[in-house]
Amino acid sequence: MKIEELKEKLTSYKKSDIIFTEHAEIRALVRNMDLEEVKENIVNPKRLVTFREKESRKSNEKKFECYFVYSKNYCHKYVLTINGKIIIVTIIDINRDWQRTIR
Repeated sequence: MKIEELKEKLTSYKKSDIIFTEHAEIRALVRNMDLEEVKENIVNPKRLVTFREKESRKSNEKKFECYFVYSKNYCHKYVLTINGKIIIVTIIDINRDWQRTIR
């Protein structure tokens, strides 16, 4: 899957289609991240610059590690599963050179 295909897929969802796991909610709270901002990044993925498709446990779902970039030294990493809804598995706030993290 290419980045544009994933962006198109994400824009087909509404904020009400996004579900956070308990782990993701706790991580967002600990990292002082706004869940509404996360939802906005998902449904309007203009900041999505790269992703990795991960192996999923079920055949009817896709799992992705997505990087939403704000600046050279700041980005959000979301691990999400798509299976009719978007399930946010975890949220990570990266405050360093994110390009190095991806490599």
